[in-house]
Amino acid sequence: MDQSIKREPIGEGKFLYVSPHHTFGTDAVLLKHFAKARKNDKAVDLGTGCGIIAFLMLRDGNCQEVYGVDISNEAIELAKMTKQDFGFEKFIPVLSDLKNLKGKVPFGCNTLVTCNPPYKAPGAGIKNPDGVKSVARHEVECTLEDIISVSARLLQTGGRLCMCQRPERLAEMMDLMRKYKVEPKRLRLVCKCVGQAPWLVLLEGKRCANTALTIEPTLYVEDGNGNFSEEMIDIYGSYKEAYL
Repeated sequence: MDQSIKREPIGEGKFLYVSPHHTFGTDAVLLKHFAKARKNDKAVDLGTGCGIIAFLMLRDGNCQEVYGVDISNEAIELAKMTKQDFGFEKFIPVLSDLKNLKGKVPFGCNTLVTCNPPYKAPGAGIKNPDGVKSVARHEVECTLEDIISVSARLLQTGGRLCMCQRPERLAEMMDLMRKYKVEPKRLRLVCKCVGQAPWLVLLEGKRCANTALTIEPTLYVEDGNGNFSEEMIDIYGSYKEAYL
């Protein structure tokens, strides 16, 4: 095995294979928690990377199946290794551009789509010279509109799309959801600590739903002493000892 590939514990005796290109951060863990996957969900994780969101949902006994889609062969190979070595039989890896998913993932029947997308819009910021990291952070291979439009086609009526994004793109994200008949239903802001502006937004939309947006209490990552808040400790759950 490539020496750059590592195993990260995710609790319950399970591990996840990661690489320097494909690892995960707090935002992915928060998105998984926000999505509130259910036992009977049929889920698709777009831009799955190392598969952290999908594997955490399956670790917790949720979802009938999860398709993990990524354009990177390296990412999909990591996810395949995790599936094989740690018994995640309900995970289905799909190597594909998300704009060309027809025939690879069922459309119109999924109850949950999750996506931790590239945060940088085209032309925003300095692109990472590493091509793989650039795809993960900038809208190089797909745009926010591409993600939301394919998510709408993947979902059944009443199915949920859960995404995270930088606050400055919230209005754009909500506009695009409505364009493709995914009604914004839940919003939560994430702040490092009390008194600071949010650095992340979590948004859930529901396919062909009525208008009614619930704004949930702000999530604070840290308490007043620079330690993880009690809620963050609860979110990290059974593998918190490895990270806190």
